Amino acid sequence: MERARGFTLIEVLVALLVFGLIATAAAEVGSQYISSFERIRDKTLAGWIADNRINAIRLDEELPGISENSTDTDYGPFRWQVTTAVKATAEPTMRRIEVSVAKYTDEVSDPVPLHTLSAFVGEK
Repeated sequence: MERARGFTLIEVLVALLVFGLIATAAAEVGSQYISSFERIRDKTLAGWIADNRINAIRLDEELPGISENSTDTDYGPFRWQVTTAVKATAEPTMRRIEVSVAKYTDEVSDPVPLHTLSAFVGEK
C-alpha cells in the first residue's frame, strides 16, 4: 500500500503562521514609511513657507513695525496658518521676526504646528 504524499495539516498551519508574521511585519514597515514620508513632506513645506515669509519681509523697503498677525494660505495641496510676530530688539534699527507655520488637517479642527523660524532684519 502506497502512502499519500503531501503536506500534513501541521506543516500547512506552521507555514501559514510564518507567512502571517512576515505579512504583519511588512505592513508595519510600510505604515511607518508612509507616516515618515508625510511628516518629512509637511515639515519641508512648512519650512519653505516660513522662509518665503521672512524673505518677503526682508525685501520690504521699510523696517516692519512691531506686530503679530496670522494669515491662512494655500501651498501645495494643503491649507496652512502662517503666524508672523515682529518683535523689538535692544537695537532700535533691528527687529526679530518669528514665523510659525501650522497645517490644517481638516476644515473643523485647529491647525497642527509644524515649524517655527526666527530671523533678524535691520534698516537698509
